[in-house]
Formats: sequence, C-alpha cells, structure tokens
Amino acid sequence: MSVKVGELAPDFELVSNNGDMVKLSDFREKNVILYFYPKDMTPGCTTEACDFRDYHKGFSELDTVILGISPDSLESHKKFIEKYELPFLLLVDDEHKVAELYDVWKLKKNFGKEYMGIERATFVINKEGMLVNEWRKVKVNGHVEEALKYIRENLS
Repeated sequence: MSVKVGELAPDFELVSNNGDMVKLSDFREKNVILYFYPKDMTPGCTTEACDFRDYHKGFSELDTVILGISPDSLESHKKFIEKYELPFLLLVDDEHKVAELYDVWKLKKNFGKEYMGIERATFVINKEGMLVNEWRKVKVNGHVEEALKYIRENLS
C-alpha cells in the first residue's frame, strides 16, 4: 500500500528527538510538511534541514509544522538538531515502517553497491489530514522554497 494524493494520510507514531512519542494526528488543525531524508549530518541532508530551518518562520506563519523522518537514532537526531539549531522535530524511523508506508524505502545504488535506504521525498498534509501534494526523488536546491510557495498559494 502506498499513500496517494487526495487521500487521508495514514497515521503513525514515532519517537521524536525530544524523546516523546509523536503521532501524525497530533498535528490536525495544522498543515504538515513531512519530509523523509536519508541520513543526519550528510551534505545533502544537512543542506535540506538548514533550508527548512531558515524558512521555518515562513512555514509557521502559514500554520505549518515541519517533521523530518530518517532511520537515524534518537542520539543522532539530537546531535543533528544541536549542531544546526533545527527548530522542528526529527522522528526516528529505525525500522523504516513509516518510510515503507509512504513508499520511500527503496533499493539504492551508490559506487556500484546496492542497499536499501530512504529516497528523499516531501509530503504536504492539510489541516484535515489529507495528503495534498508530494515531491518524490527530491533535489535539494530550491526544494524548500518550492514547498513554502505551494503552501502559501494553496493552503493559506
């Protein structure tokens, strides 16, 4: 099963960087940017997280919460947030169950090696919990601005 734009986003529960269990449904009445990324502290993931940090105020003004998800550990997320002063939650999906639910757990190839990992993707969920937009196979440069523009034009 894969999520589809126009359908209710499936609820899930994961531990966040602050140690609390967080459900997607906790954020009803707000728009949600749910972004999946491969690994804390890597160049592309750091750039993306810092872009979300730098545009955080714009998202907040549009009543939008940002949630980042990767298979990294709680400890890794805490260090990532501290080092880059990220003002949003990072969720631990170490068993990649939510990544599979959103169909972003994929076979990847790098330097001739094959392995399973996160395919960078962003999902927009509206205040009613409906999946209203998605970007798959995200290229980092310009992506956060595009997501903010989408919310400004469609959900504000």
